[in-house]
Amino acid sequence: MSEDSYTEVTNQSWFSRIGDAFKGIIFGLLLFVVAFPLLFWNEGRAVKTYKTLKEGGGLVISVPADKVEPSNQGKLVHLTGKAITEATLADPVFGVSANVLKLRRDVEMYQWEEESHSTTEKKLGGGTETKTTYSYSKGWAGHAVSSSNFKKPSGHENPGSMPYADEEQFANKVTLGAFELPHELVRKIRNTQQLPVNSNFPLPAELAGRAQLHNGGFYLGENPSSPQVGDVQIKFEIVPMQEVSVIAQQVGNSLAPYQAKAGGTIELLETGTKSADAMFEKAQSDNTILTWMLRAGGFFLMFIGLNMLFKVFSVLADVVPFFGNIVGAGTGIISFLIAGVLSLITVAVAWIVFRPLLGIILLAGAIGLVVLVIVKMGRAKQQAAMPPPPPPAA
Repeated sequence: MSEDSYTEVTNQSWFSRIGDAFKGIIFGLLLFVVAFPLLFWNEGRAVKTYKTLKEGGGLVISVPADKVEPSNQGKLVHLTGKAITEATLADPVFGVSANVLKLRRDVEMYQWEEESHSTTEKKLGGGTETKTTYSYSKGWAGHAVSSSNFKKPSGHENPGSMPYADEEQFANKVTLGAFELPHELVRKIRNTQQLPVNSNFPLPAELAGRAQLHNGGFYLGENPSSPQVGDVQIKFEIVPMQEVSVIAQQVGNSLAPYQAKAGGTIELLETGTKSADAMFEKAQSDNTILTWMLRAGGFFLMFIGLNMLFKVFSVLADVVPFFGNIVGAGTGIISFLIAGVLSLITVAVAWIVFRPLLGIILLAGAIGLVVLVIVKMGRAKQQAAMPPPPPPAA
C-alpha cells in the first residue's frame, strides 16, 4: 500500500442504520416539500421571461452608438460598438497594470489534497461494513485546503492560509460611443484573456528575492520545475476593450434595465457585433435551458426526498441483504415514478395558471402516469406477499 493512502474499516449495526433512516425522514420530507414551490415558481419565471423577451423584440429599435438622440429617452434601444476606457487598472501588490476593462489576479498554492473512495457491504443481520480509502496527492488549488480536516493529517500538512487573495477590479468609466455603460453591463463582458507578465512589471522591493517570472506570471518558491507545498503562482487575466452589442433602456447618455409590461426586465449584452433579433433569440434559448435545468433540479429534489422517506423499509428488510436489495430497488422505482408524476402535476398546475392549453395536455399525461404508478405498486405488493423460495437441498 502506498504511504500516501490510508484505509479505514467501519461497521454500523442494523439498529443504528434504522435510527439514521428515521432521522433521514425529516430531511427527506423537507426536500420533498421544497420541490413543489421550486417547480411552480420556475414555470412562472419562464413564462414571464418569455413574454418579456417577446415584448422587447417588438419594441426594440436599433440606434447608432456615436450619438445620443433625446427622442429615444426611455425607449428600448439596441446599439453596437467598441467598449473603451481611459482608465489604467493596476494591481496594488504586484504593480501589474493595463488599460483594460477588467483586471483579475488569480492566485494558486501548491498543497496536499485528499480524496476518498468508499465501498459498503451489507452483512447478514442488517449491519454494514464500509471500507474507505483516503489517498493523498499534491496539486495546485485556488483556495487554502485545510489539512486539519484530513483523515490522516500527519505528513500532509498545508499552510493555514493563502498568502495573497484573488482580486478583480473594473474600470470606473466605460463608454460605448457616446453612451456610458453602467457597471452592471461592464461586468457582463466576460471575454477574458491572460495578461503575460514580463520584465516591464518590476516586483515591489518587499518581494525581491522571493518571486520570479514563470509561465507568464509570478512564482513564489525555489524551483518552479519542482514545486513544494506552500509555493505560490500568480497570474493575471484581463478583459480588453472590445466590440459589444447591448439592448437596454436609454436613460440620458447611459443605459438601464428596461421594465416590460410582462413584468420582467431587459438588459442584454453580447460580445461582438450582434443583431437585435440574434440577441433576443439567444436570450430565449438561455431561458429554455435554465427552465429545463430547474425542472430537473425540482424533480431530483423530490426523488431524493422520497428515497429518504422510503429508505427505512429497505433497511428493515436488510436483515437478509438479498431481500433488502429487492425492497431498495422497488422503493427506488416507486420514488422515481411518484416524483415524475408529482413533478408533472405541479408543472401542469403551473401551466394551467400561466399556459392554460398546454397545462391541460400535461395534466392528462400526468394522470396516465398515476395509473402506471398504481399498477407498479400493486405488483410490488404481490411480490412482497410471496413467500421466500425454500433453501436448496443439502
